[in-house]
Amino acid sequence: MLTSDTLRYTRIPLTNGSGAIPAVGFGTLIPDPVATKQATKTALEVGFRHLDCAERYRNEEAVGDAMQEAFKAGRIQREDVFVTTKLWNSNHRPERVKHAFDASRRRLQLDYVDCYLIHTPFAFRPGDEQDPRDERGQVIYDSGVTLVETWRALERLVDDGQCKSIGLSDITLDKLREIVAAARIKPVVQVESHPYLPEWDLLEYCNLHGIVLLAFAALGHGMEPRLLDDPVIIGIAQRLRKTPAQVVLAWAVQRGTALLTTSVTPSRIQENFDLSPIPEDAMREIRGITTSVRFNAVVETGVPGFIPRAR
Repeated sequence: MLTSDTLRYTRIPLTNGSGAIPAVGFGTLIPDPVATKQATKTALEVGFRHLDCAERYRNEEAVGDAMQEAFKAGRIQREDVFVTTKLWNSNHRPERVKHAFDASRRRLQLDYVDCYLIHTPFAFRPGDEQDPRDERGQVIYDSGVTLVETWRALERLVDDGQCKSIGLSDITLDKLREIVAAARIKPVVQVESHPYLPEWDLLEYCNLHGIVLLAFAALGHGMEPRLLDDPVIIGIAQRLRKTPAQVVLAWAVQRGTALLTTSVTPSRIQENFDLSPIPEDAMREIRGITTSVRFNAVVETGVPGFIPRAR
């Protein structure tokens, strides 16, 4: 039987990488660097040991500063924290991958990164401009590189020893199958997933191939229709004397996924870590929810569809 501690401290082994990924993770997509640093410090203090970052978020320095302060204070060690960051779309050319990776690692002030993800499967025009557009305002894509070529460059990062695992974000099942067929190192997969977008087929495929599925937007980020206002979720929360967020996050861990939440509010950060199991009848109730919503259209274009509302 899962206990509170075994649920919140669940770690999922990386069968195609080094170590294990803490299932309960903290996302750092927070627009303000000062708020990012403080929220990251709070997350580490309450017990989060998995931080999700990205070049695109433009705040890796703030996350690095927060980690270094925690390390220097002696509260936690570097090896206790699983750090993920991501390669942005304008750096998909193989010759740009190592430079982008090293730049992220320097901003994070780390000797190594636990997981490096391709942020989306879409390549943009290579260069320092993150959002290249033509005169009509349309994204300029790069047809001169394939996702497999970019993946090979990530595999070389693992070979070099400064990156322990690699993966794909914002990926569809069909595109994932292509990479798995060609990959020497199988990926971690990060996608939007929650009770309104459970991605059961993708999860089944990942389980079959020993791939960790990491869910972002695990609480729907306050967008309409509001997941945390769903009557099924509210009913379970009231019955179990938990918050709706704690119900949804427990569901995510118990079905075998890792997850990310984002907040700048200390009480919310604490709430999102204080998880304990929900019973099987509650798991079945949540699976019976029929509302179907994708909040982020990034899988269709490579352009992020929202900035999360930090609870």
